[in-house]
Amino acid sequence: MANPITPSASVTCSGLSFQWPDGTTVFDGLSLSIGRGRTGLAGTNGSGKSTLLRLVAGQLRPSQGSVTVGGSLAYLPQNITLDTTLRVDQALGIAERCTALRAIEAGEVSEEHFETIGDDWDVEERALATLGSLGLGDVELDRAVGQMSGGETVLLRLAALLLERPDVLLLDEPTNNLDLFARRRLYEAVDSWRSGVLVVVSHDRDLLERVDRIAELRSGSVSWYGGGWSAYEEALATQQEAAGRMLRAAEADVRRQKRELEETHIKLARRQRHSKKMDAQGGIPKILAGARKRSAQESAGRLRGVQEERLSEARERREEAADAIRDDAEIRVSLPHTAVPAGRTVLSLHELRPRFGRLREGNLHVHGPERIALVGRNGAGKTTLLRTLTGELAPLSGEAKTLVPLRFLPQRLDVLDEELSVAANVARLAPGVTENHIRSQLARFLFKGARAEQPAGTLSGAERFRAALAATMLAAPAPQLLMLDEPTNNLDIASVRQLTIALDCYQGALLIAGHDLPFLESVGITRWLLIAEELHETTAEEVRDLLEAPDAG
Repeated sequence: MANPITPSASVTCSGLSFQWPDGTTVFDGLSLSIGRGRTGLAGTNGSGKSTLLRLVAGQLRPSQGSVTVGGSLAYLPQNITLDTTLRVDQALGIAERCTALRAIEAGEVSEEHFETIGDDWDVEERALATLGSLGLGDVELDRAVGQMSGGETVLLRLAALLLERPDVLLLDEPTNNLDLFARRRLYEAVDSWRSGVLVVVSHDRDLLERVDRIAELRSGSVSWYGGGWSAYEEALATQQEAAGRMLRAAEADVRRQKRELEETHIKLARRQRHSKKMDAQGGIPKILAGARKRSAQESAGRLRGVQEERLSEARERREEAADAIRDDAEIRVSLPHTAVPAGRTVLSLHELRPRFGRLREGNLHVHGPERIALVGRNGAGKTTLLRTLTGELAPLSGEAKTLVPLRFLPQRLDVLDEELSVAANVARLAPGVTENHIRSQLARFLFKGARAEQPAGTLSGAERFRAALAATMLAAPAPQLLMLDEPTNNLDIASVRQLTIALDCYQGALLIAGHDLPFLESVGITRWLLIAEELHETTAEEVRDLLEAPDAG
């Protein structure tokens, strides 16, 4: 990915403001400058990361402010749709140059061919080398895009961008839908970026470890942290610890100022009672008594004013300190009914052959609360296998027996009825469970009060995921086998953490198809299965070794 880069390669946003047509403000006067190197753009779902990339790429226009890009720009969006009728050379944008090259090689010396090629005489070699570096070395230039998998089309689009030799490259969630092997290729591409500007939006922690700095987008402004994701998390923890100390000190100051104000009121009340007593005894002339009273009132007013001002300032400091504390709410759910005895058979596969994918003969027995990761290449048939286990797809041969209550959370999160509220969606899957119990459990999934009545169709991405997770895990009968298909796709880091916490509370058997190794390791996987023609037992270490092997792609 090393290219001859324009000296001024950079991205600058000045006073950037943007609103969606419904009036929702995303940015209000955002300013930032991104220089050479690899920058990871982090932030919660809805913070505006993808919107910012689209503004920089020119796909959206700001309502105010400006975006300046130094040099040429290439942009890889989250959702890529390539015309399946195209050939690979057409998708790479090199078809005309390749045709001109072949014409010249055949003896045609038309000036038009030389103009088409320009100085790019090695375009085919560069294209093949770029495809090879991304694990697409066996893809021929005349192959149809429609014959490629979804993950391969993402890498093909990235190859097309790299062939442009951009000064600025924007990647929005590039590892979504990539298998472990394709992810390794993309990691290598990011590792090899040595000059120019690379900006990556991702929830993939392994990818974010490879950047030079993290730019966190929060509440419409950007904070910078040196290093990759681990360094960012460490800096954030230190920052939050300091913020906690400041908040505790500010709260103590507010309590102290309240006490001093109360003591001032008591002191002034005593002085006033004493003054009234002296007046009643007639010890001094009325004119002197009046002057003394006015002076005492003025003094009392000043004292009260000083104390009230100090209390107000202490409260402001407390509010500022509280604002620095991140309120990343966490799921806290209790699921005792999902427990499975250690010796109980949960799932049994005998010579199972699903309708699609590479699996020709699957044999598997799951006992007790095992946690199994199902890994493999794109197209290996992970999703097909899960849908066969649910009974949604009939196998070509063999059989699968599920011996406990089962729930499945698919990639599309299509377990929700868009028209129903969050609470009604859970009630639909948990007949006989009281409304009070459903609401108390939903509160633990961060749907409290009126939020539980929000229609599913109006939820944000992160809320929709939590609602689907709640509907799945709170179903009745309680699921003792929970199957998840690529659960971290399109989730921000905070949502992944919420999912991890929820699964920590789950006491049944887990079967998770996924490519996110850090997540899989965080949920305590006890068995790793690699899907090929058979289900092969493997380990997390062996999976990582496969990623590091030079011929893994």
